[in-house]
Amino acid sequence: MCAAIKSKCPVCKKVIVYSEANPYRPFCSERCKLLDLGAWLDGAYSIAAEEDDSENSLPDEETSP
Repeated sequence: MCAAIKSKCPVCKKVIVYSEANPYRPFCSERCKLLDLGAWLDGAYSIAAEEDDSENSLPDEETSP
């Protein structure tokens, strides 16, 4: 028999047993699973990116002789 793996729910931090018996793993409940999904859909887990000025700038206009 394998030892039970315990982990914390990513949303509410409740300690849970990570097993196939829990259909919501790694969450503790359907509520926490849906709260996490909502956070993803709202963009709460986005990574800020730095703007690359070289892509946004227009090339210098060259004057013809």
